[in-house]
Amino acid sequence: MGLESAKKVPLSRITHSVRASQAVLQYGVGAMIDFPNQTLMTAAPEYWQEQVVQIHDERLEKVLRVDYFGLPGGQDDPHCREGISYTRFPEWYFCPKCRRFQPIHDWVSDYKESATQKRLNSDPDMVKFMQCPKCRQDLVVTRIIIACECGHIDDFPWVKWVHCKNMYGGAKPICAHPTLKFKTSASSTEGLEGLTVSCDFCDAKATLKGAFDKDALQELDQKYEGKYNFRCTGRHPWKHTKDKCAAYPKVLQRGSSSVYFPVTISSLVIPPYSSLLTKKIENSAAFFNCKNIIAEYKRNVPKDLLPTLIQSTIEKYAKDIAIEKGLAAEKVQPILERKWIVPSGEEENRTTSVRYRAEEYEALSGEMSMSADDYGDFLREETEISNYAIPYIKHISLIHKVREVQALVGFSRLKPVEASIGDDSSEYVVPIKQPNTNWYPAYEVRGEGIFIEFDESAILEWQKNSPEIQHRVDVLNDNYRKSFVGQLKPRKITAKFLLLHTISHALIKQLSFECGYSIASLKERLYCSEIADGKQMSGIFIYTASGDSEGTMGGLVRQGRSDTLPGIFKKAIEEAMTCSNDPVCSLSMGQGRDSLNLSACYSCSLIPETSCEEFNIFLDRGTIVGTYENRRMGFCSSRLYDATAWENINSARRTECSSHQSRNANFIIIDQGTDLSDSDYSEIWRDLREWAVEGKETELLSELENGYERFSHKEKPFRDCIFQISGDSEQYKCDLFWKKSKVALFTSDNQDCYLAAKGCDIQCYFCADNAVTIDDVFKSLKER
Repeated sequence: MGLESAKKVPLSRITHSVRASQAVLQYGVGAMIDFPNQTLMTAAPEYWQEQVVQIHDERLEKVLRVDYFGLPGGQDDPHCREGISYTRFPEWYFCPKCRRFQPIHDWVSDYKESATQKRLNSDPDMVKFMQCPKCRQDLVVTRIIIACECGHIDDFPWVKWVHCKNMYGGAKPICAHPTLKFKTSASSTEGLEGLTVSCDFCDAKATLKGAFDKDALQELDQKYEGKYNFRCTGRHPWKHTKDKCAAYPKVLQRGSSSVYFPVTISSLVIPPYSSLLTKKIENSAAFFNCKNIIAEYKRNVPKDLLPTLIQSTIEKYAKDIAIEKGLAAEKVQPILERKWIVPSGEEENRTTSVRYRAEEYEALSGEMSMSADDYGDFLREETEISNYAIPYIKHISLIHKVREVQALVGFSRLKPVEASIGDDSSEYVVPIKQPNTNWYPAYEVRGEGIFIEFDESAILEWQKNSPEIQHRVDVLNDNYRKSFVGQLKPRKITAKFLLLHTISHALIKQLSFECGYSIASLKERLYCSEIADGKQMSGIFIYTASGDSEGTMGGLVRQGRSDTLPGIFKKAIEEAMTCSNDPVCSLSMGQGRDSLNLSACYSCSLIPETSCEEFNIFLDRGTIVGTYENRRMGFCSSRLYDATAWENINSARRTECSSHQSRNANFIIIDQGTDLSDSDYSEIWRDLREWAVEGKETELLSELENGYERFSHKEKPFRDCIFQISGDSEQYKCDLFWKKSKVALFTSDNQDCYLAAKGCDIQCYFCADNAVTIDDVFKSLKER
């Protein structure tokens, strides 16, 4: 069944513009947006499908059974100048001067009767000037609406309410010509009792007292035996349709967060779907024509004839695409077949399935690779895990490039529903498109990230030696079963999932401190399953993916290298030991939404919900660091509460670095840093001393500062020099480097860099070394 046709009126691009991400997510289909002079609701995608830029993710397209995704086009795109479409909702407005209160169609009728011809020509539908025709005052939209759990929404039943709740003489029948006015009490009365709605035609009058009471409309219907019928009207204003609905709606404020909960599905574009060859094919005109023809076949051709027609179409257009893009036809055809010929059983896949996530896991971990000259939207760097020596970590991958597609598939009202297409909870999810529409609105972002794979055997050993952990998991699962979402969508939470999720949050919070990213710009992706589910996974992917340039310049990947990530991991775990709400937080057996967190709150573990894959539930610091009652229960407890344990974290790294001593490696300057030739030695030594953190280091730098006059004729250094060592791809930093003298000075902050460099063909000094003296440094430097 198609949607009703509707007249389109252009809106100002200046006052009625939203970002593409907003149009798909928080202001998506069915959501209200407050523009400067009116409130509108985003219309169904069928009304604006010509105004999108087509993007692709083959895996997600197959699961959602669509041909492409639509990204709202920008104003600069000549094919998307009209933009997306909106509908007027709420429809009731009042004039703040004369207090008239009526639906927008009545205001438009009054406007057409009184407006001048010139004004009618410039604004025939009262879109540009939302003003009272009589008073010339800007109209004010109502703040109250009604909605039900089935996703229907409508204006508050003002006419029924004022007659049913008449203050003088009791309830009245609805009059023939209701003429409402909305007034605010001039007395000291506050709240809803001070807001009055009256009918000038029959003198009915009522306040809004009790309008927001639970089951207020249902109780009125029961009291008057259904005479006024306050049941849900079944309206979907965003697509101009009505359903049959027997529920009683809830009264809400227009701006309430419970009015709209978008249901989105996200997917990473991974090899081979991310290849440059695939991208070239998807950007061809012949591919666009092929896609439209196959879509037409799917709508009109019997299923038994469909495979043959699709195969012949693919063979024809593979040649056209090859000619258009200068490619070999034998390379094009397999990609088209992969896209439109679905192998047996694959149609049952879901984005929430282990199989779907396993494909991403294999790409991130390197189990599935691609040719080096065909990276496209996905670029992964292998690391040597022995350089990290972080306990319990099996593998680390640096993802330099990744593309994420976020598709809006539906929404819910009153309560959030975690669902994807085909879930049992779909009765509470309103699909945003018609069944025959072959696309979903979507938004794509590019970014980078760090993938960490944990040692499965270490996790199993922890679970075996900590039986109390299972008790905590059982409590959380019991809380989930009692929750609204848990009753709709049964699910079992494991100790491993709690651990991975909580560590992910701890790392995100610490990364925001270390590298300057806002927490909201970082996101997580959890990979947790057992062999019995089809694939054993124990990994987390922390990445940045946004529409602007933040996070796309390599900053996050840099934090994942061996000289920085061990320290970040150590600090993240140590920060999880304490919370400003302890001991209450540590001892909690249920807090947060529906008591779905244990030892986790906003002061320690929670992050912005847009960054969390589970919307800040299923968290427990106890799985990492234990609790006050049992410190040894946590996965990292042995490292935290053993005074010497953390000293061993970088032991393997230091052993690796010290191996440079015996090979007399070359010291290669990558960036010589800041030239201090114009600085006085007193300033140079003082700047270093102010950052000193150890006793010997402070003592040496103080001596250097006091004896600065001795260095007046010596060569001036460079500050924060970046270097490499021959045979080593890592980059290091020294605090001061004298290029002519070939001398490098390191503070305790760069101890690992000193260990790596001290076997090179230069003279290295470590400020915290008891053997280093001011005379050693002085004699090593050459004259200017």
